[in-house]
Amino acid sequence: MPSATDDPLQSQIDEWQKTYDGPAIVVADLLCDRHAGDSPGLIYEDAIGSEATYTYTQLRDLSGRFAAVLHSLGVSRGDRVATLLPKSLALVVATLGLWRLGAAHVPLFTAFGPQAIGARVGNSAAAVIVTDTANRAKLDETDLGAPAPKIITVTSDDQLPAAGDIDFNAALEGAEPHQAAVPVTGDELLILIYTSGTTGSPKGVEVPVKALASFEAYMRCGLDVRDGDVYWNMADPGWAYGLFYALAGPLLLGKPVLFLNAPFDVQATYGFLEKYQVTNATTAPTVFRMMRAAGQLPGDEPSLKLRLASCAGEPLNPDVVAWGSEQLGVSIHDHYGQTEGGMMVCNHHLPALKRELRPGSMGHAMPGFRIVILDGSGAELGPGQEGQIAVDTHHSPLFWFRGYYQDPERTSERFTANGRYYLTGDSASQDQDGYIAFSGRDDDIITSAGYRIGPFEPESALIAHQAVAEAAVIGIADEVRGEIVKAFVVLKPGHSPSVELSEALRGFVQSNLSAHAYPREIEFIDQLPKTPSGKVQRFLLRG
Repeated sequence: MPSATDDPLQSQIDEWQKTYDGPAIVVADLLCDRHAGDSPGLIYEDAIGSEATYTYTQLRDLSGRFAAVLHSLGVSRGDRVATLLPKSLALVVATLGLWRLGAAHVPLFTAFGPQAIGARVGNSAAAVIVTDTANRAKLDETDLGAPAPKIITVTSDDQLPAAGDIDFNAALEGAEPHQAAVPVTGDELLILIYTSGTTGSPKGVEVPVKALASFEAYMRCGLDVRDGDVYWNMADPGWAYGLFYALAGPLLLGKPVLFLNAPFDVQATYGFLEKYQVTNATTAPTVFRMMRAAGQLPGDEPSLKLRLASCAGEPLNPDVVAWGSEQLGVSIHDHYGQTEGGMMVCNHHLPALKRELRPGSMGHAMPGFRIVILDGSGAELGPGQEGQIAVDTHHSPLFWFRGYYQDPERTSERFTANGRYYLTGDSASQDQDGYIAFSGRDDDIITSAGYRIGPFEPESALIAHQAVAEAAVIGIADEVRGEIVKAFVVLKPGHSPSVELSEALRGFVQSNLSAHAYPREIEFIDQLPKTPSGKVQRFLLRG
């Protein structure tokens, strides 16, 4: 891999670092005020047909008022403010408002229950929680710690806030704009976001202000968002990919944030793409798989204007890539990242970085990152050798992860002893051309008869079968082979579980993939266990 100094975009990286790092960074100006005017800052729709558009000028004024509300409650630079809100105007206003004061944002996904909320609010010591009436009852069942945070509730016309709560709308209406946005340093906390994790308590990832440089790098290089694009990231801002690149990313570029606040529906997704003539779309692979599984929609085919499509969150199956070219008219590009560090590896869309897609590869290192493959001792491996994906922090100027909030022990586990390499916990290999191919999480690797089997390939082989909508594989104990591959399969409508279908799927994978990686056991289930962000939780299947 070339070092960062060999990167042809190094001058641009330097410029991003100057913009987003330093002793006096005004976050509200970077994300809103510099774009003030009549250009839309938010385009909103919901499940009941409500629609609204807000300009950057309106977002500036509303978030200034909300900053005054928070200021009156004692919120100041460095404090944490949590949001338990759906995709909405209130979410954008609250987030921009707290950033005006130099506070840190703690996102709470609306699907969280009391236990998940309590863990995050308690660990972050959030001073304020902003929620709405639909989610407010969860807080009554949550241990919010002491002193309890103040609660601001968004109400509708026929609702009243709970006793002791502050009414979001009334407070906003009565506030004078808080004019002076607080400058902060690039090292101060912008976001405190918690990883869902497969084991243990959630870990608070410290996202500093200077991480905005890597956010813009991904928007420009990975996604090639241009001035003429209509950009839509479907991910929920309660999670990293949505917060970093569906909310902060568009605001950095002066693009409108597109929010469709509704349960996922294939037809509604096509309708939104068509209505707003979206040219640049990104989401999780699960969404594309569900769209693929739905097949051809009844009625007229949607008239799409897609120029680019991307996905992130877990590996993209080659069969879905082929479907995207046929159904959407674009090649879906697979991207890789983590909550810790944002996006790091991409099949880049930017013409200067774009390369031919290779099946099973998630692409090349992002500008500003040097990605390597390490063996168990921390030594860099050569082409074709499988090991752990790591970031060379000494040659990755846009890598910003510094640790987990108040958790030095788990922070130390993510870095080599000398501090040079950040360890992702994911396995991959890199070929001689620099293409990186994901194998799986370290704890998802299956070892059978001496072979190391990543879940990605057998899962991709299974969903290529006409009867399969989704699949996940794990290793289970076997007296002879150590482990064998077991598959959990979700069938498409019109197909029923049977011994005959199990045999057909085994033969299908054996003939299309290999004789050692096919599932020797198959279990049909109604749905796969997933995190709220759509990642398959194989540890639950193992349990």
